[in-house]
Amino acid sequence: MKKFAIITNAYKDKNLVLTHKIMDYIVEKGGSAVALSEGYEGVNEYEHMDFSNMPENTECIMVLGGDGTLIRSATKVMNYQIPLIGINIGTLGYLCELEANDVFEAIDRLMANEYFIEERIMIEGGKNPREITYGLNDIVIHRAGDLSVLRINVYVNGEFLATYDADGVIVSTPTGSTGYNLSAGGPIVNPKAQMLVMTPINSHSLNARSIVFSSNDLIEIEMGTRRYLMDEEAYVSCDGDRVETLRVGERYAVSRSLNVIPFARLKRKSFLEILRKKMGSNLGGLDENQETIQNFGSNL
Repeated sequence: MKKFAIITNAYKDKNLVLTHKIMDYIVEKGGSAVALSEGYEGVNEYEHMDFSNMPENTECIMVLGGDGTLIRSATKVMNYQIPLIGINIGTLGYLCELEANDVFEAIDRLMANEYFIEERIMIEGGKNPREITYGLNDIVIHRAGDLSVLRINVYVNGEFLATYDADGVIVSTPTGSTGYNLSAGGPIVNPKAQMLVMTPINSHSLNARSIVFSSNDLIEIEMGTRRYLMDEEAYVSCDGDRVETLRVGERYAVSRSLNVIPFARLKRKSFLEILRKKMGSNLGGLDENQETIQNFGSNL
């Protein structure tokens, strides 16, 4: 690949210093690059980017920032089906393939076509089929601001499953399983798996647990009521951005999307190796048992 577009979190690359160094290097090596985030700075820069400026023959989109930047960028460019590669200049960078000091060697390999494509499933949801929201990580139904507990009824493929009195519920993809889902006590899922995970948030119950669903299942989340006035509200957020308000009696349908996000990868690392490197200190000593990782991990 020779033709690149670059999306940058301008808060983390002040004055786009690294962005311009990358662009200059690509041009020096005989390629071309365009910065889609030129002139924008702030949390909502994605809302203002003009992706129509992206050349039609773009072969790779480089995303400079952290996991949040990569996740939001992925949904913005999903219809282009152009491979993305993340460059971590943030904190954790679990999804990002590269660190900043690796980027120029990585460009050489990308331009020499020494990479492979890994696809990640997406999630979609909406109150009606005409207004669908897409995400890479998760869809979360959560309380609208006060400290009252929500009553949430869950239906799967039209059949009633359970009622949760909780702060909300998370429905995540395998990619999103290491995000909010993990913080809420949900399981870590192999990112190549074809499934969805539902995890209640602070459920007022001793036995509420995460549930793993087939990627073909339709999960409907209905806003119940605990009050006589039935005036409760919940917010719906997708990949961290609030997208909808849910009122008593309304349902929000969540399912796997037919869309996928292609990522350009340079190294075939095992799933367990990535966990150890990125999250080892939080995995109960997993980082101290490298032999187990090497023997048990399969190349992804």
